[in-house]
Amino acid sequence: MLFPLIDPMLESSSGLVPLQAYLLLAAMLFCIGVWGLINSRNAVRVLMSIELMLNAVNINLMAFSSYIDGDLIRGQVFAVFVITVAAAEAAVGLAILLSLYRNRVTVDMERFNLLRW
Repeated sequence: MLFPLIDPMLESSSGLVPLQAYLLLAAMLFCIGVWGLINSRNAVRVLMSIELMLNAVNINLMAFSSYIDGDLIRGQVFAVFVITVAAAEAAVGLAILLSLYRNRVTVDMERFNLLRW
């Protein structure tokens, strides 16, 4: 048995991968994203950490959709919406970072005090 602690009754509708495997993967990705968000001073790394956290949320959406709805695509549609919002967030974030880099010549988060009073 590949995952001895996983209950075989909680398998997805396809029956190949259990739900806990998806949840464990998503939790690990989310924790890595939170760690990168907290410990990074580089603004590009912070944006990448946020994207990693959003991808963990998408994995959860897909896993629960497959487990609860089976062949219905409600979770997949919502995940595509989240991916679209994440792409817009990344584009706006990178545009802001590019503008700040042109003004400050750094991507260090500690030196971005442009909005402080």
